[in-house]
Amino acid sequence: MPAWRIRDAHAEDLEAVVRLWERSRAAGVEPVYALAEVLTSATEDIAVVATAQDLIVGAAVARRAHNQAWVVFHGVDDAWHGLGIGPGLLRAVETRVAEAGPSTLSALVPGEQTHLDAFRDAGFEEKKAVRYLERRIRVQREEMVLLEELGGRVLPRGLWDGVAGMRHEKDLIERRLVLPLAEPALADRFGVAPPRAVVMFGPPGTGKTTFAKAIASRLDWSFVEVFPSRLAADPAGLAGALRDTFHRIAELEHAVVLIDEVEEIASHRRGDPPSPLQGVTNELLKLIPAFRERPDRLLVCATNFIRSLDSAFLRHGRFDYVIPIGLPDAEARAAIWARFLPPAAAQSVDVDAVVAASDGFTPADIEFAARRANQAALEAAVDGGDGAGPSTEHYLAAVAATRATVSAQVAGEFAEDIETFGRV
Repeated sequence: MPAWRIRDAHAEDLEAVVRLWERSRAAGVEPVYALAEVLTSATEDIAVVATAQDLIVGAAVARRAHNQAWVVFHGVDDAWHGLGIGPGLLRAVETRVAEAGPSTLSALVPGEQTHLDAFRDAGFEEKKAVRYLERRIRVQREEMVLLEELGGRVLPRGLWDGVAGMRHEKDLIERRLVLPLAEPALADRFGVAPPRAVVMFGPPGTGKTTFAKAIASRLDWSFVEVFPSRLAADPAGLAGALRDTFHRIAELEHAVVLIDEVEEIASHRRGDPPSPLQGVTNELLKLIPAFRERPDRLLVCATNFIRSLDSAFLRHGRFDYVIPIGLPDAEARAAIWARFLPPAAAQSVDVDAVVAASDGFTPADIEFAARRANQAALEAAVDGGDGAGPSTEHYLAAVAATRATVSAQVAGEFAEDIETFGRV
């Protein structure tokens, strides 16, 4: 199948929209909206199409009504079902609706229509008793402007499922963090206070930032990453810029906020006279309690060097959990390797041998080794090889040539840190 892409509809695309509408009717399902309504909305409101080699293979049309928008047509050519085009069209419509102002995107579909996977995959919920589906648009136009100014964004859905392996860490984060935040009424019923701030620690490259982004995606919240190095250039100074950033974040309705390498601004306070960074550490210690007072937000502080953090920073009351994120185990490494093995090679490569050889690798190490092996196999084929694709030997050679990010000494220190600092 050729690759497909989604773009805004043009006037010359209306004929294809008509064709798709007529095909849906010919299939025995009478559309909710008449063709005239669909074409009017396509011309005056929001319309997107999916194309493959200049052929239109899908379309979605929406119209705005006060604080709500409605999907008035959604169709994909029969030959292109199952490739993600349907959910992709709906997500593109949602993006354009959010820019226009409405807070809810809804859809009415014929009662006979049984295939609703595209809507469900795009996050719509079916309302019982009627075929009514809606999706709450978390970030609206005014908030989107603030989010962009903060350097934040709304992350794609599905990042949580894309975290390969790491089952122990995912299960822990799902239960401790995501569940109480996603189901606050249920948490309140059982006397569980949703977490407001957590620390993730572990060796470099083990996926702390990836987990923070995945949590935001899983909750469908905005994601803001605070970079201390960038704030340092602010005329107000690092402490002032940090304070201003947190005050502006407080205006967001739902947000996961990440401070990576937090040891840069929360290291041990020492020295007389005090160092310039002590004021920054003091400011951060004052900001965290205020941050915790607001619901529907989570602060994630990530560090590679938890031993360097100020003792007051980690005390109970500031952080609900201090979560270790370590090197992937064999199951996780197998899942990560699977992402980089070409389909043709996956059946012939001795994955178990490759997984065993990469013990002690971070996800980033595995990705580097996999890409190195795939490139070596490609070059060998071009130079006169058999062209069968990467082999077990290619991957083992790449693993042997890749220096692990985490040394045995660092791994040992991390095990000690789990006992000393871990709080789950």
